Amino acid sequence: MKPVCAKSEIDADYPLKVELEDGSILAVYRVGEQVYATDDLCSHGDASLSDGFVEGYDVVCPFHMGRFDIRTGEATGEPCHLAIKAYTLRIEGDDVYLAPGGQPG
Repeated sequence: MKPVCAKSEIDADYPLKVELEDGSILAVYRVGEQVYATDDLCSHGDASLSDGFVEGYDVVCPFHMGRFDIRTGEATGEPCHLAIKAYTLRIEGDDVYLAPGGQPG
């Protein structure tokens, strides 16, 4: 299986946009040594979450400043109400992979 990205590519303050081979687009985040991934598209508006920024465990959408918990995908700030999908990742050295069962779709 091909890695999603390298952990060293992920900035602590800004999500990394990753397009998978199947065309799915993820936003990948790093908080300390932990990494997380969600769908890249905000559930409130047509905005890329990877254009936003990370604050604690929230990604802040650049469109209307809504928020999502990067660990669960739950909406945590207005005007967002619908959750986005969160994915399970695993780390091997510097490589970041989707965990089994953590595939988009």
